[in-house]
Amino acid sequence: MAQQMEIDFDVPKFLHEERQKAPAQLQHYYTTFEDLYERKLWHQLTQSILEFFNQSDSAPLQIPLFRQFITEWENKINKLSLVSIALKAANNCSEIQDSVNFLNDIITKVDTDDTKDVYVLALMEAAHFKLLLNQYDDVKKAIDECDKILEQFDSVETVIYASFYRVSAEYYKAKAEYAQYYKSALLYLACVNVDDLSPEEKVGRAYDLAISALLGEMIYNFGELLMHPILDSLSNTEHEWLRSLLFAFNSGDIGKFEALAPHFSKQPLLQQSSEALSRKICLMSLIEAVFRRSSDNRVIPFSEIAAETRLSVDEVEHLVMKALSLKLIRGSIDQVDQQVNVTWVQPRVLDKEQIDGMRRQIEEWNNQVKKIGTFVGDQGGEVFAQ
Repeated sequence: MAQQMEIDFDVPKFLHEERQKAPAQLQHYYTTFEDLYERKLWHQLTQSILEFFNQSDSAPLQIPLFRQFITEWENKINKLSLVSIALKAANNCSEIQDSVNFLNDIITKVDTDDTKDVYVLALMEAAHFKLLLNQYDDVKKAIDECDKILEQFDSVETVIYASFYRVSAEYYKAKAEYAQYYKSALLYLACVNVDDLSPEEKVGRAYDLAISALLGEMIYNFGELLMHPILDSLSNTEHEWLRSLLFAFNSGDIGKFEALAPHFSKQPLLQQSSEALSRKICLMSLIEAVFRRSSDNRVIPFSEIAAETRLSVDEVEHLVMKALSLKLIRGSIDQVDQQVNVTWVQPRVLDKEQIDGMRRQIEEWNNQVKKIGTFVGDQGGEVFAQ
């Protein structure tokens, strides 16, 4: 019966009728569709369809064209192109649930061993619409399933990675899982050309990344975000203070942190987390204090740490223990002599000021090496003479 219906469907008649409904500037596409379809030039027809779907005026025409025309020859289409076309059409469904139902049909068609990568794209985009319906459990299942599938590939098309990380980030944002959002959002940005994003989207993504970096419990290195061009979109906006706050945290600058703290009232999440942020800046200050020291000068008295972090000496031991438990530093605490011996500090991505500080350290080390070389040269003759 299904085969008989396919035979009976009058493609030229359908395209002619749809052509009459289309705006004048789009009508020529239908003539092209019919010509390419009759000549069985499937690749060229696919490209023409994609071009048509990219026209904003085509939005109300996409669903009927997909359901009535494209399904007639969908087995001739590259599956990534099929899903890409379907995703554009799904965005034009009248109801969100209709978008889910529409994509569920596509998911079934690409759920094969040979098209598992494309299956990920369709499943994640369906999850995007489910997220809009607050179907969090279904979205998490999709993320977990797709993550396992992607692990089996050496690589897939960038658009598939971009979809996976974008929707994952949307989910983690909705669930207020800041560290996971931070990771997924940065990976998404690595899959796209930031210049292709609208100014509004750039600001929105930079803002969300900044908030997640500050509130993520396990995020103590902001270097990757600070070096990313997306953060510059906050410059000269009402959110520029947030960019400055990130730099203050990254350098452990408590003075600047305190100066910017009044802005927390603009962001309820930061205001609610002010105590946690104060603890975090103290840890960042400790890391920076250790990092500034040379490797042979990392036995630090409690009193110096207290001065750096603006804590009382009695609070320093707890701070250091927290840093050790978070694996931000390694070393030991000497309670008797009230000092900390740091043997390792977490590697960091440095901003320009920190790089300049490291340059000065290297120059100092170089001068020390020269002094030792001069000393050995001066004393060497006496040693060998003896």
